[in-house]
Amino acid sequence: MTETQHMPENLSSKPRIKPAEEGDGRPVSVSARLGRLQFHNSGKFRVLQVSDIQVGARVSQDTVSLIETSLDTVRPDVVVFTGNQIAGYDPAFAETFTKRLWSARERNDAALARTRQKVHDVIAQFLAPLIEREVPFAVTFGNHDFQCGLTNAQLNEIYRTFPGCLNPPASACDAEAADDTGGFCAGDGSVLPEQVIIPFAPGTFALPVLGLEGASNVLALALLDSGSYAQGGGFASPDHEALAFLQTVPRRTGARMMLFQHMPLPQYYDLLKPVAPTTAYAMQGYRAHADQYYVLDENKAQIGGYMGEGISCPDVSDEFAMLHDGLVGVSAGHDHRNGFVGNVDGTMLIATPTCGFDTYGPAPDHRATRLIEFDIRHPYEPRTQLLAFGELIGKPSSKKAYTYAINAKPPQDGEGDDLLRRPSLWSRLFGLFGRHGR
Repeated sequence: MTETQHMPENLSSKPRIKPAEEGDGRPVSVSARLGRLQFHNSGKFRVLQVSDIQVGARVSQDTVSLIETSLDTVRPDVVVFTGNQIAGYDPAFAETFTKRLWSARERNDAALARTRQKVHDVIAQFLAPLIEREVPFAVTFGNHDFQCGLTNAQLNEIYRTFPGCLNPPASACDAEAADDTGGFCAGDGSVLPEQVIIPFAPGTFALPVLGLEGASNVLALALLDSGSYAQGGGFASPDHEALAFLQTVPRRTGARMMLFQHMPLPQYYDLLKPVAPTTAYAMQGYRAHADQYYVLDENKAQIGGYMGEGISCPDVSDEFAMLHDGLVGVSAGHDHRNGFVGNVDGTMLIATPTCGFDTYGPAPDHRATRLIEFDIRHPYEPRTQLLAFGELIGKPSSKKAYTYAINAKPPQDGEGDDLLRRPSLWSRLFGLFGRHGR
C-alpha cells in the first residue's frame, strides 16, 4: 500500500491517535497494560522507532523532548532503538575507545568501570521518558556503540538494568544453540511479564505479537545486530548465523516478521534512480555505487520521502535473499539524513533519520522518530510516519545540531500518511490551493 493511495478527502477515515491525558496514571503503552505485546481492541499495534541518538556524555534536551512528545502523541506499544545510541568515539570515552572490533586492546578494569558508569548514565537520560511512562523497549546496536570500549554483550547487560527492557539475558542467548523452541517468557518483574522472547545474541532476537484475543501470534518483531566494519573497508554484512536464526522466526511464531536493524541493505539502492551528477539534489552512492549519483525513484519510493546522503551499506549481503520470504519489511537507521519508504519485491524498506541533536543530520526541525502502525485487518501492510521535531514541538533550542550534505533537497512536510490527530500541512494546503505535485 503506497502513500499515494491516501488522499486528503479520506483523512476523516484515518486512525486518530489520542495524546496521553493528564491525570491518567496507567502505562502509556497499551501492551504494558495487557502484560504482553498484543493488538488492541482498536485493531492497532504501534511501534516507535528511535534511531541514531549517537551521544557522548550528555543527551541534548531537544532529543529528550522529541522522545517524550513522540511517546505522548502516539502511545506506542513498544519502542525499538535501532543502533548508534552511543557515540563511542566521543571524547568522554577516550581512555577506552576502540576504533575497530579487531583492534581492541587490553584496558584496565578501572578505566572500563568508568566507561561503564558513563554509558549507564547517558542511557538513563534518554530512557527516562520511557521509564516514567512505563513503555517497554528493545535495543539493537550499530557501528559506533562498541567504540566506547564495551562489547555489545556488556552494553546489552547495562540496558537490561532499566525497567522495560525486553532484551534477553546473556544466559538465554548462550542456550539458544541447544533450544529451537518458541522462546521463554519475560516473567515477573518485567513490564511485560507474559511476553515471549526468542533469543539468539545481544541485539539479535524476536518478539511475537499476539492478535486481539491473545490466542495466537499475528506478527513478529525481530531485531538484528547488523554488524559494523569490514576489514577490507566499508561495512560488514550481518553475521550468517544470525541470519540463519532469523530464518526460523516465522516458523517459530507462525507469523511474518518486521525487522529492525541499524544498517540498510544493498536493496535500498533499488528504490533510487541513477541520474547525472549535475542533477539537482543528486547524491553520490557509497563504495560499490560511488561512481553513480542518485535521486529517489518516484515510481518506487512513497511520496514525501527524502534522501540527504548516499546509502551506506555492505557492498554485498545475503540478508535479503535469506529472509525475504518471511519479511513484512525492514526499518533501518544509520544514514542520518535519509527518511523514505519504498517496496522491493513485496518487502517494505524504510529509512529512518536521526532523532539526535548531538550528531549530524537533517535540519534540526526535521530530526525525527518514526511511528509504524499495524492494523489487525491487514497486519502485513503497516503504515508509517515520521514524527519531526518541528511538527510535534516547534523550534529546537539546541545550537549544537549540524547539517551535512547541505545540497540535499529540503525534506517534504511528511511522508503522506497522517497518523496523528491534526491534519498534515499538506492536507491543509490542499484545501486552500488544490492538489499539487512534488
